[in-house]
Amino acid sequence: MKTVSLAFVAIVLLASSTLAAETRCGWLQNPTPGNWWLADAENTWTIMTQGADDEPEGMDLIPDISEHDYVKTNGNYGYACGCLSVETDGEEHITRILSFRQLRLAQCQNDKALETPG
Repeated sequence: MKTVSLAFVAIVLLASSTLAAETRCGWLQNPTPGNWWLADAENTWTIMTQGADDEPEGMDLIPDISEHDYVKTNGNYGYACGCLSVETDGEEHITRILSFRQLRLAQCQNDKALETPG
């Protein structure tokens, strides 16, 4: 019985570690309809692309970023600075959004590890 309990605990810990939330901060970009990505100090993470059926769970947690500190680049589209709590595929895609917090543009502009879009 003790061996079964330990095995169950090990499986639960392994499963939870592969789906661990990561905090990613950087430029949240929405340059055109249906295209979203986050460029942080480590990578450019694809959130979703137009025409693809790949919208991650939690996309509805990102409000209209143009209502706060924001750079308009293409009609109603542009970019903002923000932090997201996410799950990723470990390579280039955000697979789930757990939370979003928009920051002042200056926070990303002053971060030497980030390249300003555009």
